[in-house]
Amino acid sequence: MTNLQTFSGRARPRMVFLLLPLTVVALLTGCGTKGGNGATDGSMTTPAVEPAAVALPEANTFGELASAPADPSPTAPTGGEVLHPKEDAVVFRTPGGEPIARLPRTQIGSPTWVPVIARQGDWAQVLLPTRPNGATGWLHATPDAVESAQNDFRVTVDLAGFRLEIHEAGKPAGSWTIGTGKPEHPTPAGRAFILASIQESVNTYSPIVLPLSSHSASHETFGGGPGTVGLHTWPDNSFVGKATSDGCIRVTREALNRLVELPLGTIVQIT
Repeated sequence: MTNLQTFSGRARPRMVFLLLPLTVVALLTGCGTKGGNGATDGSMTTPAVEPAAVALPEANTFGELASAPADPSPTAPTGGEVLHPKEDAVVFRTPGGEPIARLPRTQIGSPTWVPVIARQGDWAQVLLPTRPNGATGWLHATPDAVESAQNDFRVTVDLAGFRLEIHEAGKPAGSWTIGTGKPEHPTPAGRAFILASIQESVNTYSPIVLPLSSHSASHETFGGGPGTVGLHTWPDNSFVGKATSDGCIRVTREALNRLVELPLGTIVQIT
């Protein structure tokens, strides 16, 4: 679980990792291998009829929401706001419009924190951790429904340059050479976010794995999971500056130690 009060550099979150079974960790792509109703202008503050969240498909890393709106500006910076639903929350296609999914309070052992990419009053458009990559939806983000925090961190990944950088309040806070997906299983580009933190209890390739919200385009499934892309290290540095994974981003131990300090919901911009 994650103790999240504020995400500024003055008070970083304390990460407490859960021991999860291999079947959960194996959902990461390339981690274990070598190879409606209502206004749309923001004027409506509540839906005409609040639907039951339980009746909707869950927006999680195992699901797919083909009808979800795509990320309108995949390379644009965000304001840094992140949200955590206090209970399972209804996701809408537009503010006060058609309900399309249910965002669970927790996912794969971690609390669900999602980044806000747009605001219309009490409505917040957020990135979702489901297929297709870049899926978004709107939450009715009132104080009684969600927790809100400010996240001053951002990660950028340059695939061609094999480079990962951490930024804090817009300033560089660390840079490392990385490994990426091989040509037949490329690491997907776009705007993603850190979804969860998993302490590895079976494999030895990485002590901690950070699943992202994005998925492989070439692996519909992987190791019994949905082909989720993740950040993790490797037993040696043979991956550095090379495209050898099945889609995950491989990082050095030093980089991983810094990445695990970042809050859940941190944007990872992959270009």
